[in-house]
Parts: sequence; structure tokens; C-alpha cells
Amino acid sequence: MSSSKRVLIASDHAGPEFKATLQKLLPEWEWEDLGPSNSDRVDYPDYAECLSEKVSSGESSQGVLICGSGIGMCIAANKFPGVRAAVAENAIAAKLSREHNDANVLCLGARFMTPEQGAEIVRVWLETPFSNDPRHQARIKKITDLEARIGTLERKTPRGKK
Repeated sequence: MSSSKRVLIASDHAGPEFKATLQKLLPEWEWEDLGPSNSDRVDYPDYAECLSEKVSSGESSQGVLICGSGIGMCIAANKFPGVRAAVAENAIAAKLSREHNDANVLCLGARFMTPEQGAEIVRVWLETPFSNDPRHQARIKKITDLEARIGTLERKTPRGKK
């Protein structure tokens, strides 16, 4: 199976059953499950870190994170340079996160949807390419530049602000 079909997946304690069902519903993808394997209480930032480090370093190009709402995982994942994580609660949001934002981590809320709904969202997300529209490319570059400035602690005043 090609590496473009390889997808990292991780959750917190709200997501192991949801995560397992997603993988069964989407067998055309090669899943690397980073845990956990049961619903014992864990801290979502630990699993967001594990997956996001692999995306940030280029070891993997995409991943799916699952927690109760998707929000905590998204916040933690977006702390990593080069990670553009997005919460999507429907297929349209998933599609736009790829087309416009080149999102490379999808975050789902296991308490907000069925695994079947989640599978449709993931399928759309995985099958939608970045548009490469120059305006979207320019915005992604601004995000990358912002990460670099923040990384060196250089601060700039937003345009129009003094």
C-alpha cells in the first residue's frame, strides 16, 4: 500500500471504540493506531503529541485524532510546527479544511457523531486534495511564517494595529 494511504490515528479514552469502528469502515486505508487500546482514562495531550510529532517531523503526512469533542485534541495538535489541525463535524467542513487550509490532522468528537458519520467525514477529508489556489497557498505561507516568527519569539503588530 502506498504511503499516501497511510494514516495515523489516536484518541483519548472517549475514542477507542469509535477509532476501531472507523478503521473497519475504511479498510482501503492503512491505519497506524497510536493508541489507546481501551477506555481507561488518559490525557488527550499525550496522544495529540504522539501523532503531531510524527506529522510535524514529516514522518507521516496525515493523521486523525479523536476525543470527546475533537476540540482539545485540535488545540494540542496545533502547537506543533507544520501541523494544521481542524475539527470537522460534517463532510463539508472536512472538505474545506483540506481544500482551503491544507489541514493535515483531522480532529473528531466521538460524543458528537456516530462512527458511520465519522467515517464519511474521514473519507471526504482523506480523498480531498489541497486546491493549490494561489490565495490559499499565500495564506498557508503566512501561517508558516507566523510559526517561524513565534518560534524565534519575534513579535509583529498585526496590520492596521498600532
